[in-house]
Amino acid sequence: MSSEPIERRVSYLGDRLRGRRCQICGKEYFEIRDYCGNCGRKSFGKMDDIDLFYDKGKLEICTFINEPTNKFTKLGNYIYGIISFHNGKIRVPGRLTDHIVKDDEEIDLSAFEGRNVVPRFRRRYSVGRSDVIPTISLAFTLADEYYPHQQYAIMKPNKEYDAPGIVGYGVYTSKFRIRERNIERSVPFIDEDAITASVEAGKLALIHSGVNSSLVGKVYVGSESNPYAVKPIASKVAQVLKLGEEEGDMQGVDAIDTEFACKAATSMFKDAASLVSYPKSNIQYAMVIGADNSQAAPRDCPGGELDLFVGYGGCAYIFGKHDIIAEIEGWYSCTSDTPDFWRRDGEPYPMHGGRFTGDPAYFKHVRKAAKKLMDRLNLKVEDINYFVSHQPNVRFPVRVAKELGFKEEQYSPSLQVAKFGNTYSGSSPLGLAAALDIAKPDERILIVSYGSGAGSDAYSLITTNQILDKRERQKLTVKYQAGNPFLEYVDYTTYRRLKLGM
Repeated sequence: MSSEPIERRVSYLGDRLRGRRCQICGKEYFEIRDYCGNCGRKSFGKMDDIDLFYDKGKLEICTFINEPTNKFTKLGNYIYGIISFHNGKIRVPGRLTDHIVKDDEEIDLSAFEGRNVVPRFRRRYSVGRSDVIPTISLAFTLADEYYPHQQYAIMKPNKEYDAPGIVGYGVYTSKFRIRERNIERSVPFIDEDAITASVEAGKLALIHSGVNSSLVGKVYVGSESNPYAVKPIASKVAQVLKLGEEEGDMQGVDAIDTEFACKAATSMFKDAASLVSYPKSNIQYAMVIGADNSQAAPRDCPGGELDLFVGYGGCAYIFGKHDIIAEIEGWYSCTSDTPDFWRRDGEPYPMHGGRFTGDPAYFKHVRKAAKKLMDRLNLKVEDINYFVSHQPNVRFPVRVAKELGFKEEQYSPSLQVAKFGNTYSGSSPLGLAAALDIAKPDERILIVSYGSGAGSDAYSLITTNQILDKRERQKLTVKYQAGNPFLEYVDYTTYRRLKLGM
């Protein structure tokens, strides 16, 4: 009888960074084993699972790799070392990621050794286009720089609400940026893609919400830059985040990919809310993720004008009826067959319909969805504290906000496209996160997404008192990631190289 493929076995261990601890002597192992090397046979059945996924480690010693082997050639030069956890009880080999090391650069390894690091979920190495993408959490970033360590503390629910709403959220973008024409855009590191952004955003949402991951019974991952033509990425997200009850090497969760251009995530907000409201579903919480490594042709190719605005990142929301921070007041969706932006199967880059992407595409759908929802809820412009819309560029969201009658103080807090670029499925969810980061209790937020093809989802949300209680758990706010002192700016050539990935 043949065993599982090596990639499956390696990823199951390394994606989550799990190990075992002996109940008798306390020795820890970075491997799944049934017995302790110290205690022998008497330790059978007395090995506890330990989880390093949310832990903080220390880079004890490292070396500089300037001649990587074939699978790591695309990484260029990098730093590799030994990371210890739990005061040296466990030591693992790992790569320091998010560092661009130039060929002629002198590296002082002592500046890295002894510093705390945080596990990151990344691609492991390069493979051919016909292979399964190898992933692992044996990649680390410095805990005192862009990605600080955040503790995941599971909180017991205190209050159940009558209506469903947002329980927690997380935003993830890269520390790398390109700055052109007064616009900054988030750039993925070479080992990042839509899958890695989805996992990291989901991880942050669990931290912020305090929800036990085993209680998340449904996960939707919306993206139009799935690195697979056939294979869901939601299954990887579910297993890495341990969503639903763990049963051997499977998770008791329903995981599904969704696609509707830039509204692939917001389309699922209503589905997640409905699911957690239905008693017979037995689902307490549902997670919705929008993540994209936004696609665009190089500037010297047809469609290359899109390259001025595309960004990278992910945003995750957890919906439930316990300890919600924003209650869903209502929603409205509209759809039409308006082909303003598309990518044919097998084509590497999307095309767009020029000026028609404004009207009758973007503006028609956003206006319609916003007005219809406001009419249904008998809302006036002055009843809304924050207006959030999809942000494909700088001009469109400002224009539609003004056409609807909103003032600058209502729409400007959510405008993030000039700082992160168009993150596609994560665009309007990121704008919503920016509003939630600063909103006070009992304030109303109107979010209207847009997806090419075409359609819009409008939601009205009312914040609760618990938005303040959970805010202290949110270190990686939108503002923190937009103005972080550890941002690293790259030129256009480096940007294109990083974007192509491993």
